[in-house]
Amino acid sequence: MRFFVTVFAVLIMVPIDVHSSKERIISLTISGYLISVEVAHTPLSRSRGLMHRKELDENTGMLFIFPESGFHSMWMKDTYIPLSVAFIDERGIILNIANMQPQTQIAHTSSGLARYALEMKRGWFSARKIHPGVQVHGLNKAPAAW
Repeated sequence: MRFFVTVFAVLIMVPIDVHSSKERIISLTISGYLISVEVAHTPLSRSRGLMHRKELDENTGMLFIFPESGFHSMWMKDTYIPLSVAFIDERGIILNIANMQPQTQIAHTSSGLARYALEMKRGWFSARKIHPGVQVHGLNKAPAAW
């Protein structure tokens, strides 16, 4: 019995963050291109984004999921990789795409009510002729935002 009390005492002293588990990764398809994206669906993961990273593999990015549709903005504070961001509505339609400069605080805002923002390496969308009005498939696999 004493063993179990000791183990229990140790376990309750160890800080546990239920939201610190490895980031969730899902696949999306845009105009036939398959991409793998990390999901930022919590306040902490959305605020951290792709900060402090030095590289991003081709056909990978980060999907930001907001708790509600709105005129959301993104900037590049402490982000070293040049990125493009596509703002996406709740139906999965790209509203607008903006190119962003590393380590700036210039706000890039959705042109309509966005539920998602998808960051990829700068130029990824234009190189594939992906533009506003294009559908993003696979968003139904993403977790709910909170």
